[in-house]
Amino acid sequence: MRGAKSAKWVAGAAVIALAATACGGDSGDGDKKNTSGQPAGYVSIDVGEPQKPLIPADTNESNGSYVIQSLFTQLLDFDDKGEIVLTNAESVETEDSKTWTVKLKKGWKFHNGEDVTAQSYIDAWNWYANVKNNQQNAFWFSDIKGYADVHPEKGDPKADKMSGLTAVDDTTFTIELTDKVPYFNYKLGYATFAPLPKVFYDDPKAFGQKPIGNGPYTFEKWTHKKLVQVKAWDEYQGPNKAANKGIQFKNYSTVEAAYSDVLSGNLDMIKQVGPRDLPKYKADLGDGAIDQPYAAIQSLNPAFYSDTFKDIDPRVLQGLSMAIDRETITKTVLNGTRTPATSFTPPQVKGNQTLDSDVLKYNPAKAKELIEAGGGVPGNKFFIQYNADGGHKEWVTAVCESIRNATGVDCVGDVKPDFPTDLEARDNDQVKGMYRGGWVADYPVNVNFLKELYHSKAESNNGRFSNKKIDELMAKGDKANSLEESVAAYQEVEKELVKLMPAIPLWFYSINGGHGKNVDNVKIDFHGDYELTGVTTK
Repeated sequence: MRGAKSAKWVAGAAVIALAATACGGDSGDGDKKNTSGQPAGYVSIDVGEPQKPLIPADTNESNGSYVIQSLFTQLLDFDDKGEIVLTNAESVETEDSKTWTVKLKKGWKFHNGEDVTAQSYIDAWNWYANVKNNQQNAFWFSDIKGYADVHPEKGDPKADKMSGLTAVDDTTFTIELTDKVPYFNYKLGYATFAPLPKVFYDDPKAFGQKPIGNGPYTFEKWTHKKLVQVKAWDEYQGPNKAANKGIQFKNYSTVEAAYSDVLSGNLDMIKQVGPRDLPKYKADLGDGAIDQPYAAIQSLNPAFYSDTFKDIDPRVLQGLSMAIDRETITKTVLNGTRTPATSFTPPQVKGNQTLDSDVLKYNPAKAKELIEAGGGVPGNKFFIQYNADGGHKEWVTAVCESIRNATGVDCVGDVKPDFPTDLEARDNDQVKGMYRGGWVADYPVNVNFLKELYHSKAESNNGRFSNKKIDELMAKGDKANSLEESVAAYQEVEKELVKLMPAIPLWFYSINGGHGKNVDNVKIDFHGDYELTGVTTK
């Protein structure tokens, strides 16, 4: 599926590709190639340049995530309904939601022959969490007892190990949390919890360029801004063993270029068709066309550190939200391929609800009234940052026009050349106004769309939204007595968020992509990712 995925920012207007040009090239293995330069038996998909080196806990965007998932397998995954499927774990159990016992399946190995043991997980998680290692997803380990010792808010760590992780034997370990978290087992389905081999610690930087995992594929090559190539691993023991010989993750400068290569047979799968080709892709691709909703949402996220939105009155953000004609934009510009958002969470996750609020409904008169009541937008103008390689220009233009016509507030697109550049601007607090936020589920619980984005300490809270009451409400949900109670508590968090508007929800995603005639058995998981291990060649 993103098998289980990583906390992922989505690259495209759905999940769209990045960077250079269509490519192929010599695989270096001497196999017979097709006309695209693709080794025989391999499949190809448009996936752009990963933002970071290929280390599980330093990847929280969709391009790197696709590659990480092919190379690494964590304890568990999810099926197409979002239900847990055990992969490397034999069992994950708890009696109190605070202490969890993990038993591993025996016989699992890394690609270099090293055994995957309980210590492989413990050492990796301790390294990921350590503040000195500066991993983007370190926050995901914050539930574990002793996290504050390895990742203090200020200064050097007091320890190099979290006290909550204990190896019982080679295939059993326990995880003690600081407080109970009823949904913690779902979090373990995120690829950031993958184990690492011992060789990683010798040179993490080099490892990130040529990773050694325990997943269904082994690493072959990474030609930066052109492709990443992986080969099926015959010794893999997981339920998602590869049905093909390997994968090429290929870069394209535009989705239109990728689409042309699908039609010509030089690319097997495209994750998302661009706006230009949406009206005709079903006719072009026939049985290969894919139109399927999945657990992801598009939003506009204010940078609360920016001159425009620092100390902004939430009424201004509510007004901007009501100035966006979601119905018309999704029907026309996006060709009916999106559904207007009615909440901060998509329908496919536990706890999704339709918010009882007019803030997500188009109302020009009320929009203008709220903006004026809140003191207006400084300078009466703001920017929306987006990546040029993701098929976003058309809808950003339409959103700005809708806001401008409804309220008189000027709105301008701030285009970045590609997704990594867009992400770097977010990570380094360089967003001038708002940024385009597209978030896809890492696990199918509403928490993933709320805590991971709007908790004041969340790694992916790139707008730097911070509210003490929201943090406290989230803590209450985390300490609930059951998954159901936790989900219900986070529904209350969401009702408070609509009053504060840490983001403006726009619409829910669908996959509108497809595949060519050279492949079969192409399926989509609940994250919206292609289940690449199951794809076969003709």
